[in-house]
Amino acid sequence: MQATKKFLTAATITAAVLALAGCAPGTGGGDATDGSDLAPVPVAVITSTSGPLAAYGGTYVAGFKAGLDYATDGTGTVDGRELDISYLDDAGDADKAVSAMKDVIGQGTQIVLGTASSGVALALAEQAAQNKILYISGPAAADAITGVNDYTFRSGRQTYQDVATAGTFIGEPSGKTVLAFAQDTAFGQGNLAGVQAVLGAKGAEVSSVLVPEDATEFTPFAQQIIDAHPDLVFVAWAGATSGAMWEALSQQGVFDATTVVTGLGDVATYGAYGSASESISFLNHYFAGATDNEVNTAMIDRLDAAGATPDLFSPDGFNAAIMLVQAIREGKDSVDGYIAALEGFSFDGPKGRMTVRAEDHALLQPMFQVKLVKDGDGYSPELVKTVDADTVAPPVAG
Repeated sequence: MQATKKFLTAATITAAVLALAGCAPGTGGGDATDGSDLAPVPVAVITSTSGPLAAYGGTYVAGFKAGLDYATDGTGTVDGRELDISYLDDAGDADKAVSAMKDVIGQGTQIVLGTASSGVALALAEQAAQNKILYISGPAAADAITGVNDYTFRSGRQTYQDVATAGTFIGEPSGKTVLAFAQDTAFGQGNLAGVQAVLGAKGAEVSSVLVPEDATEFTPFAQQIIDAHPDLVFVAWAGATSGAMWEALSQQGVFDATTVVTGLGDVATYGAYGSASESISFLNHYFAGATDNEVNTAMIDRLDAAGATPDLFSPDGFNAAIMLVQAIREGKDSVDGYIAALEGFSFDGPKGRMTVRAEDHALLQPMFQVKLVKDGDGYSPELVKTVDADTVAPPVAG
């Protein structure tokens, strides 16, 4: 049987229900008679399927569906027990997300997954602790999510891992000046904090230029970068204004004045860097060619079958499904049991070996150094180096 799906918003989720069978190590669907006499497990997926982060939310949902098919051997059940999954759109708005979470908790839901927004994730984490339910955040990257409470986990990377990967490009940071260029949001502030915590702690002098989230003209901010004369610019940006921002940096000569490191975003951004594409050093969370393992192949095959594109946050959804199945299988219908089942849990994901650190629920994982290379009229990513999980592991929170 497949998981029951309830769409509680007007937003249309275009990712198709996946039906290909797969075999996840240690996460098979099991005998359908084992749990078929039990009530379905209610699960809510809350993420952006509209608003500025809709593309990220859509990628996460498609990855989740692929992961659920994989982790349940194509049955959509856990040891024969059905999952009653609701998909809710938070539109990137914390109030809307909290309202949706309160609604599903009131209906008996004890497991909530998702969101691409760090601000939203922190609000949901607070609700998880207040209501004592399991929350597994999605692509949201703020370091503050890790260790925020006993009830919150994450299925993606965090800002510290991004910044630590950036640090692998520049060698010894001591005595160098590093400027963080980011939006003035929880995501951007988290990246600045990450630069200070990682590179600043290693002796770099860290400054910042934080841009209002609603800004559409970036020339003045580009000039601020040039005036600061940094050795390295770490750029952290998300959303629809990325193209205009990179164009402004190019036009103002930022790439001629300093070294720029940034995270390689989703597929839609590969062409956004213009002539500077081959000059930027990219840290990367994931792209389809980053790894060559059975789990990554399984995810890509399922996404392809559903008409979806493997993208930056596909593994976050895929990992979330594996973690969900683990929690339900081992948790015995208890939130405390779900938590115990996930703490210390290691599994093979599309990126490689993943480990949920028991002390603070950080998800330890490899990261990637990537370059963009000319590919016809555009650019495509090419792996430079895999950075092992221990090299970029954040310090234990708290």
